[in-house]
Amino acid sequence: MEIMKHIVDIGIIGLLLGLSLWSIAVAIERWLFYRHVETQTFASPQLLELALTKRLVIIGTIAANAPYIGLLGTVLGIMLTFHTMGTSGTMAIATIMVGLSLALKATAVGLLVAIPCVVLNNVLRRRVAELLALYKVQHGA
Repeated sequence: MEIMKHIVDIGIIGLLLGLSLWSIAVAIERWLFYRHVETQTFASPQLLELALTKRLVIIGTIAANAPYIGLLGTVLGIMLTFHTMGTSGTMAIATIMVGLSLALKATAVGLLVAIPCVVLNNVLRRRVAELLALYKVQHGA
């Protein structure tokens, strides 16, 4: 059962850290694109909006789902703790507390991934709105 705990722990936290790195990479790419985009080269505001919002859904999806992935890790960790208690036949408080605290670590990591993703998503969407407004001013729309 100890191996299963490590697999759940490493799997869930590894997935969350991978998603975090992916969202940061997308955010950096989008920010660099926004710094050098020439709004006047687009034929319509719809084409500009498509170019500006490309891949932003990745950050939003990670922000929305990271807490649930962390919660899944917590639930699996708690289930493993209860299974270990049931099979060992002991009710050692120290074992229960250690198992539960390690299980809650997954929820904390999920929140630590989700909160910055929400901020990044909001900042980037605000920049999209600014660039679209600039396009409309430049084109008299």
